[in-house]
Amino acid sequence: MATDYDAPRKNDDEAESLDALKERMPEKSSVNSDLDEIEHGDVIIDPDKQDELTEVVVIPQQSDEFTCMSCFIVKHRSQMAKKKSKVGVVCLECEG
Repeated sequence: MATDYDAPRKNDDEAESLDALKERMPEKSSVNSDLDEIEHGDVIIDPDKQDELTEVVVIPQQSDEFTCMSCFIVKHRSQMAKKKSKVGVVCLECEG
């Protein structure tokens, strides 16, 4: 909506009263029921079957990757610490 900033502003006399504004507002119950219909629609997803709907492609660990035995994140070999720790191979971030 375009606004004419050069037009004179309304005076307090011309402003609508609070009661007039309340009368124009829709009832709360009708608004809530409309929102419920929009949000939920006809589709109900069973939480147990939600995993079946999402597809995830799992790529196996590559030859140039390792799993840090401290944080359990798969990282590139360039991130491997020089020294082995008590738990095994760790990354540079977990070495410190």
